[in-house]
Amino acid sequence: MSTVVVTTKQYVEEREGAYRIVGKRVSLDSIVYAFLSGQSPESIAQSFPVLTLEDVYGAIAFYLANRATIDTYLAEGEQLFEQLRQQARANNSLLYQKLYSA
Repeated sequence: MSTVVVTTKQYVEEREGAYRIVGKRVSLDSIVYAFLSGQSPESIAQSFPVLTLEDVYGAIAFYLANRATIDTYLAEGEQLFEQLRQQARANNSLLYQKLYSA
């Protein structure tokens, strides 16, 4: 009987407060939002040529295994985005008036 070595592989890492695909600049957010909107892993992989199908499945598996943590992380990111959007509007009110009046 031959011996087969099985290794585990990490697909997602946390760097500087953000989750990314290991060795890539693609955020986990991008994959999760595509997955939650109904895109297939194959479609997601086509949208991110730097990722392999294995990377996408690994990221989805990571999300599903850590769903509560990642959902909280995504919600915090959405709140921060909304705060920054409101701040930009307050700081540049004339610009936004021109944009919406056109």
